[in-house]
Amino acid sequence: MRTILTSILVDNQENALKFYTEKLGFIKKTEIPMGATKWLTVVPPEGPNEVEILLEPNSNTAIQIDGKPAAAEYQKILFSAGIPAAMFAVTDIEQTHLKLVESGVKFTQAPMQAGPVKIATFDDTCGNLIRIVQK
Repeated sequence: MRTILTSILVDNQENALKFYTEKLGFIKKTEIPMGATKWLTVVPPEGPNEVEILLEPNSNTAIQIDGKPAAAEYQKILFSAGIPAAMFAVTDIEQTHLKLVESGVKFTQAPMQAGPVKIATFDDTCGNLIRIVQK
């Protein structure tokens, strides 16, 4: 078995698509209208046939907590606790950090050594913290 798709909860699919493509350099792979939302995926340019990231709306009301969508509440809890929703590997964290800062990405944690790896964390503007890591 291998991973072919993973989801990142987002509070606005259009804003998420813009951030992930324009700021991070991902490529839109799939966009299928599904009523008020879409099946919307992006892929890294280096691996367009590898793992797709589904920009999953956090507004699904099928499961609720105190009358609010459970996915949105879960997303808020992770963000508040400083837990990244995803981790992306980079070759040169300092160069990637600089490039993203120059494009307007807001980091909550600058590059730092964390045991055998270097990590940095940024806000994806869609309700998530995303970590980049250099092995």
